Amino acid sequence: MSKKTKNIPVNKLPEESCRGIMMMRESFNGSPDFEQVERSHRDGGFTFIIQEKGKTVIEIDFQTYHIQAPAITFIHPHQVHRVIAFESALICTWIITEENLRPEYLSLLEGLAPVTALPVNPDTLNVLREASGLCIKLSENKTEILYHSILKESVNTLVALIISKYLALSKPSEHYTRFEDVTREFKTALEKNYKSTKNPSEYAAQLNLSLSYLNECVKAATGKSVSSNIQQRVVLEAKRLLYYSGKSVKEIAGELGYDDYSYFTRLFSRNVGINPVAFRDTNRG
Repeated sequence: MSKKTKNIPVNKLPEESCRGIMMMRESFNGSPDFEQVERSHRDGGFTFIIQEKGKTVIEIDFQTYHIQAPAITFIHPHQVHRVIAFESALICTWIITEENLRPEYLSLLEGLAPVTALPVNPDTLNVLREASGLCIKLSENKTEILYHSILKESVNTLVALIISKYLALSKPSEHYTRFEDVTREFKTALEKNYKSTKNPSEYAAQLNLSLSYLNECVKAATGKSVSSNIQQRVVLEAKRLLYYSGKSVKEIAGELGYDDYSYFTRLFSRNVGINPVAFRDTNRG
């Protein structure tokens, strides 16, 4: 495992990117040979990958994936990942920041995350290849008067295509449609506030719902209560920081909003089965 730093690195979009949108299509083989993607990191936006040819080996949140073409992958900004290797790979990838996404797509992405790589059929790959090819051409034509607006709308269309493929995996149920919508809204609020807000009632108030109804919706969609979802999100971040960063357990507790170090340790132990120090020691490379 690479040397630990205090904070998990965040790869920001390069200066030449278009105000929060970056697109590229390239071939790779062997080791990434590029520190920014080879080290464990987060991206400064929502990341999408189309595996057009070959294979990419990538680690996302403690799990190694062998992504074989044709396939698509979505990585949320909070997910920690690193590229391990490429095998005769041709990939199209783009990163788009939150402010460039349509609000309805942002809500759907928050509800989807986290997801695994999704195989697609050749016809779907061709559609995605054509749509991404147009976006790349638009990203290169910076002389257009409405350059950024045109690119943003085109990339959002591409994002919608990816979302639709992931959504197609779930079997829609008319009875749970409202539950799923509420749960997506809750997850969006949770992602923004889990470090500062731990009380389920505060999330219900944010969404203008009663706590009992919010619990009903979230439990129907996830199988767990609002409180359990909050704890699981906190614990996931704690695991990331314990595994990928060099921060002490006390520093991690404070970052996640717990002044009471012993309470945080009990919470982690109850959810994971071992205490934070044991988790770090067990997973240390």
